Amino acid sequence: MKIGIVGLPNVGKSTLFNALTKKSVPAENYPFCTIDPSVGIVAVPDERLQKLSEFSKSEKTVPAVVEFVDIAGLVKGASEGEGLGNQFLSHIREVDAIAHVVRAFDDKDIIHVAGKIDPKTDAEIINLELQLADEQSIAKREERAKKDKNLPPLQLLRDKPMLYVVNTSGASANMEVEMPGHFVKVDPVFGTGLDKLIKKSYEILGLITFFTTGKDESRAWTIKDGSTAPVAGSAIHSDFRDKFIRAEVIAWNKLLEAGSYGSAREKGWIRTEGKEYIVQDGDVIEFKI
Repeated sequence: MKIGIVGLPNVGKSTLFNALTKKSVPAENYPFCTIDPSVGIVAVPDERLQKLSEFSKSEKTVPAVVEFVDIAGLVKGASEGEGLGNQFLSHIREVDAIAHVVRAFDDKDIIHVAGKIDPKTDAEIINLELQLADEQSIAKREERAKKDKNLPPLQLLRDKPMLYVVNTSGASANMEVEMPGHFVKVDPVFGTGLDKLIKKSYEILGLITFFTTGKDESRAWTIKDGSTAPVAGSAIHSDFRDKFIRAEVIAWNKLLEAGSYGSAREKGWIRTEGKEYIVQDGDVIEFKI
C-alpha cells in the first residue's frame, strides 16, 4: 500500500519524507527539486507488537509497514502541464492514498510560490488541480467509450483517501488551522507528530493488524478491514487461504492477561474460528491447514 506525499513546492514534503524514512532525498529550497519520486518503507508504531514480543521472548520482531512516496511539488495549472504537472499527476495515480502537505509556518528564507502562508488556500489549489485532472480523464474515457464498450473502471484521483498534513515547523506550532476531513499537525524538523501521521495513514487506507507470536518471531500482519480468516491467512502464505481448516484466535491483550497460551486455553479464551470469521484488529492467530 502506497501513500503519496503531495503539495505545493516548498511546503516541506521532502523534509517530511526524510523525517519519516530517514532516507536522504533532496529537500533544497527551490521548486521542482524532487523530480523522480523517492520511496521509503516506514514501520507502523505499535506497542502491542512489542508487548507480544516480550511475552514470547521472540528472537525477531517484525512490524507492519506503510510505503511513502515523495512526489514533487504541484503548482496551479498542473493539470494543463504547468511546472512538471502531467508527470507528477501520473505518480499520484499510482498511489493508494494521498498525504496532502500544507504549510503553516512562515520563514523569510523559504519562498512560498503563492507569496503568502495560507494552508486552506494551498489545499484548495491542489484539490482543484486533481479535480481538473479527473475531468480530463473522464472526457478521454467518454471518447474511448464510443469505440470500446469494455473499458475497465476509471480510477479517479478524488476517490483516493486523503489525509491533510499541516506542517507547523516549530515556529507556528500553536497556529489554529481549519482543514476538511482527516488532518494531523506535524513538525518534521523536530520530528513531532510523525507516529500519529503514520498510524493515521494506515487507518485511512482501511487497514488493520493481526499478530502471530512465538519464540522465533513476533510479527504484525497487514490486512484490509473486514477480511475473513482465510483471506487474512493469505498475507502469510497462499496455503493458509487455499488449505484453511480453522484458526485459533485470541485478542492480544487477553493473551498477555492470561500469562501463557496454556493458561489462556484453560480459561477458554482461545477460540476456534472457521472460514467465515472476520478478523479483528489486534487478534493473535494460529492458522491450521
